[in-house]
Amino acid sequence: MRTKDLSVILFIVATILLIPLLAMQFTNEVNWSGSDFLVMGSLLFVSGLALQFVRYRLKTRKSRIIASSAILLVLFIIWAELAVGILGTPFAGS
Repeated sequence: MRTKDLSVILFIVATILLIPLLAMQFTNEVNWSGSDFLVMGSLLFVSGLALQFVRYRLKTRKSRIIASSAILLVLFIIWAELAVGILGTPFAGS
C-alpha cells in the first residue's frame, strides 16, 4: 500500500469523526466518550484498509464489488450493533 493511500484513509476517517465531535458542541443528544471515538476510528480505519486491499488484490470488477459490499455490510452491522444493539450481543451500546 502506498503512503498516499494511507493518508487518504486517515483523512477520511478524521473527517467522518468530526461529525459527532461537532454535533457534541451543539446538542446534548450526542454524547461520545474518548473510547467511542477510538472504537469508531479503529473500525473505520480497518474498513478502509480492507477496501484498499480489495482494490489492489482482486482482479475482476465483479469480485471487487462483491468483496467491497461484504466489507461495508459488516461495517454497518457492527456500527448498528454498537449504537443500538440490533443483535442483542453483550457489547451492544443500549
